[in-house]
Amino acid sequence: MPRVVLLGSSPGPDAAPGQVTPAALPLPALPGCPTVIGKLHGQLASLDSEPVTIVRSGDAAAHRGFPGSLVETSDLAGDLRAVADAVEYATENLLLLPANSLIHDELIYQITKSKRGALALIAKEPREEDENGDVVVPDVPIEEALPEIGERTLEGLPVRVRARRSRVISVGSAFHGVTRPNSVLLGPLHLHHKHAPVLAEAARELADMAHLLGPEDDLVQLLVLGLVRKGVSVGIRGRRDLFFRRVSTPEQAAEALAEMSTFNEDRARLDNAVKGADGFFTTYFVSTYSRFIARWAARRGLTPNQVTLISIALGVAAALCFATGERTGMVAGGVLIYFAFVFDCVDGQVARYARKFGVLGAWLDATFDRFKEYVVFAGLAVGAAVSGVGDVWTLALIALGVQSIRHLLDFSYGAANRRKPPSPLPSVPLTVSADTGLRQALEERKNAVTGGIRSLLKMWGRAGRYRAVHWARKMIVFPIGERFAAIAIVSALFDARITFLTLIIWGGIGAAYSLTGRLMRSLA
Repeated sequence: MPRVVLLGSSPGPDAAPGQVTPAALPLPALPGCPTVIGKLHGQLASLDSEPVTIVRSGDAAAHRGFPGSLVETSDLAGDLRAVADAVEYATENLLLLPANSLIHDELIYQITKSKRGALALIAKEPREEDENGDVVVPDVPIEEALPEIGERTLEGLPVRVRARRSRVISVGSAFHGVTRPNSVLLGPLHLHHKHAPVLAEAARELADMAHLLGPEDDLVQLLVLGLVRKGVSVGIRGRRDLFFRRVSTPEQAAEALAEMSTFNEDRARLDNAVKGADGFFTTYFVSTYSRFIARWAARRGLTPNQVTLISIALGVAAALCFATGERTGMVAGGVLIYFAFVFDCVDGQVARYARKFGVLGAWLDATFDRFKEYVVFAGLAVGAAVSGVGDVWTLALIALGVQSIRHLLDFSYGAANRRKPPSPLPSVPLTVSADTGLRQALEERKNAVTGGIRSLLKMWGRAGRYRAVHWARKMIVFPIGERFAAIAIVSALFDARITFLTLIIWGGIGAAYSLTGRLMRSLA
């Protein structure tokens, strides 16, 4: 579980001296949650972590009586040093969250389960992007940009972040400039504990520079600034179909609660239980309804492992039907293998929706996917002999060999890339106001990877923005959804020989495509 640091000194938009402490704003529309901070502590209780709250002395009363420790400060420099002390020796991952946040439970869960070394919640301006992933806005010289920082806002927060593709590449403050800002940092920051010493070092350096910063500088944004300037790759995530807002006035709290009530958090949780990178067949012919089966199963107490056993039973039943060699058996086998795959998807969706994960379940899912596939191969081969199609065991063994080699390559390549961290950003001293050096270093890095294999990969990556190309690339690798669909359709319409030839030819093309791409990426 992550270690939570609540930033009570991050008031958010439209904060004014002398008003009610933002975290103490009442929430009369929510029974049992009298204040913003009370609601937040109730949500964080599920993380089994007693938070450290950093707050100005004048606002500390609103935070007393809640679990965790309270650190009182007097100014921005004190806030930054308190953060450094709280995170420096952390052995758990960190969640830094403004104390005046109204947020869905599901969004907290998704942020804390991120596998990125650092992840920030970002809102991007709705403007067109160029081919490099940058928002198209006029380029402003740094000496002109500095006085204007903070004038343009998005949802009441200053646009001081430049995000490109999947990460933050520059952050501004009253002292630090950011060229072509296109986003705002909303608040939550999730950080792997390996970066905790870097964050502590950056926070202390910024504390020493506090006289150069302004009262409008947000604490969590300064922390992301420090990480980025230290070279840490901070990934970005939008709210998507979930809610987050920081409130500073009773009017904002009432408005936020009204807007929050319009979101269907359970539907968002269900949608997020579906993998976002599935193949064409899975996306359009399974996941459109399998999520509702998953919710039905989860609400009735079925575990992911029990659903996996249903999938295995359907796969074995399909193999027995294929083994009859009769046309009705082939059609029934096709239907059963399709539903075996449906429940293969459902078990993972139940795990993600109900948040029931286990090593045994992961092992069962990966192992018995192969078992179902290979037992069906055997059933088809037996059925071919019974029906007089002929001996297709050689074809069955070739199909099995092709798939086994592909699975071996998939797992080995995936394991190698899981150990590869994202490329760090160039580091720029915090005492330098302009981000010119960072932009130049990124430009040089981009120019250094042009030519040859890298250019081909870049062109192929851009082609994936077209929907037809995207799905063609998904289908050509012959993922499990397409394989089970091919078995179901071809065996129902033709015979085992045609089914195995389809698996061998399509599987061979997919293996050649995948191997070529992985070799090129490895060389690049």
